[in-house]
Amino acid sequence: MLRNALAILALLTAIALPPAAVAQDQTPPIKIACVGDSITFGAAIKDRKQNCYPAQLQGLLGETYDVHNFGVNGATLLKKGDKPYWKLKAFQAAQDLQPDIVIIKLGTNDTKPQNWKHKDDYKPDYIEMIQTFQKLDSKPKIYLCYPAPVVGEQWGISDKTVREEVIPLVDAIAKETKRPIIDLYAPLKDKPELLPDKVHPNAEGAGVIAKTIAEVLTAKTAAKTK
Repeated sequence: MLRNALAILALLTAIALPPAAVAQDQTPPIKIACVGDSITFGAAIKDRKQNCYPAQLQGLLGETYDVHNFGVNGATLLKKGDKPYWKLKAFQAAQDLQPDIVIIKLGTNDTKPQNWKHKDDYKPDYIEMIQTFQKLDSKPKIYLCYPAPVVGEQWGISDKTVREEVIPLVDAIAKETKRPIIDLYAPLKDKPELLPDKVHPNAEGAGVIAKTIAEVLTAKTAAKTK
């Protein structure tokens, strides 16, 4: 009788232990905060929730990552812009996430004349935003992005300003803060068909952005497997 009881106990222990051991070994997913404007949000994209770049990035990276979309239509990086990201709930929500990775893609709306008249503030405001995320307990790795191209000019948003003024400023900010850059301009600059309204990428264009970011985030892993 005792022998049978011990055998049953041993069997139950053998069944119960593996799940517990697996649970202890599970690593939490890497949390990514996608900070940005309407291009991050996915404006003008059909089935935005499934096809915006953060959603496609999630699909490319898989379940070991947890990607969050904190894009807001019309947002500017400039504090004196007409819709500063600083004042939006998304900015606080991105901080509350305690992300492991932050991807900042702001600057497109800043090129509008009413915003770019404050261009001297772009660099200090950007550095302050980086510092804000650096102070989080999660100590995230922060990536800066070149804005996507614009097909000429639309709604006051200017490709010339993006190319000749914003991108050089991002270079200077990255150098000063020692942050890596993700180039989202080059992959789309010769593909105007992926920007049907001249500013916002369609689902395919968002896929190009997601793929570009995924390649940067997984570069070390890819290098090891070559």
